[in-house]
Amino acid sequence: MKEKWLKHSVLLSVSVSLLLGLAAAVAWSGPSEAIGTGLFLGIFFVYPLALTLLNLFFLFAETRNALLLKKSRHFEWITLGVGTCYSLLLLPLSNITTEDWEVQLVNRELHTPIGSTGALTVLVLAAVGIGGYLILSEGSLRKRPPLVTVLAIAAMYLGMAECVFWIVQVFSLDWVMAYLCLLPANCILIGAKVIRRKVVEWRQVPPEEMHAFRHAWLEAINRKLADSSRWPAAAFLLAWPLLGVLICILLLFGQEPDSVIRAWTETSDWRLSAQEAPPNLYRDQHYLCTVAAGGHRRLVKPLRKGIRHGHTVIVNRQLCIANAFEQVLEERMPRFHRCIRSFYDRYGFPLARCIRSPYAADVVYLLMKPLEWLFLLVLYAVDVKPENRIAVQYLPAETEGTSPSLRE
Repeated sequence: MKEKWLKHSVLLSVSVSLLLGLAAAVAWSGPSEAIGTGLFLGIFFVYPLALTLLNLFFLFAETRNALLLKKSRHFEWITLGVGTCYSLLLLPLSNITTEDWEVQLVNRELHTPIGSTGALTVLVLAAVGIGGYLILSEGSLRKRPPLVTVLAIAAMYLGMAECVFWIVQVFSLDWVMAYLCLLPANCILIGAKVIRRKVVEWRQVPPEEMHAFRHAWLEAINRKLADSSRWPAAAFLLAWPLLGVLICILLLFGQEPDSVIRAWTETSDWRLSAQEAPPNLYRDQHYLCTVAAGGHRRLVKPLRKGIRHGHTVIVNRQLCIANAFEQVLEERMPRFHRCIRSFYDRYGFPLARCIRSPYAADVVYLLMKPLEWLFLLVLYAVDVKPENRIAVQYLPAETEGTSPSLRE
């Protein structure tokens, strides 16, 4: 019975995840919407947790059962493949950008958790860790000397250390950040599992089959490592000179000697960050605000920063003219103003969400030019000091009592 469950464990893990997702969907949204919601929850929320529990189980499971070892390797590859895809899908939902801490961001955007100055070092250490895993997980120990195996474990240690740094850096109670930590956490579990498996596997290799080195000092080290119980500690000691060699190589590519640390500290917004970034600029999700802050400066001509509902925003003349016109409209024709506001609230918000690049903002700016001239003509026709009214828009002293702008 146990062998039957193991044989179909991959299909079983997916089925249980989907059933749990359906159960959660029924409890949450009712039977009518349960199928679609349940499939979504099962695939994207429950299954990553199921893979984590399975990797934890295989870490402590029996290592001499051939079918168990086979399924363990299957779940390793599934975890790495699915985890990578899920992480790439989650990143856009996390507000994480690729900008360094010096760059001023907008709204809820977050700076990169890995500084660009040390990003190459992090990538190389991650690649070394993956290489160590591939060397250990594939092939038999009978054809590999203990020294090579310990070196591969040391390489895995470096990759696992990067996983620990990532988890410490980004983990929070926010569900997106928590799920972004699942893949590194599983990499640590898989690394520990592979090391344990190889330590046990080596004990089954007869001493006469152990690979020998021609050089005396290498062979002496190799013989010292014949006892596989020494491997984890020996690999830890070997990881430091390996790290030193990698740092020396990375110096040739412009990396600093301390890039392995600066990659995590030369950041802002994160737990290991040592820098203080400029406060995020608040950008209303409405089209004239988006145009003023997001278009090319030569065209939209931002004038200064202003205050909107306690947040800092960028304003240009077009934005100030539009807000001044609405202010006059509210004073002179309140009923008509409410109709205009209702129309804008309905169509302005969706339009703003379509402005996703500086070029789109430039197009909207140009399309608004005729209306800007019309607003300016009305202001000069009805206001004694139109330029004064335009100039005070979004100044802190004028924030209270000023009507919402047409970019809202």
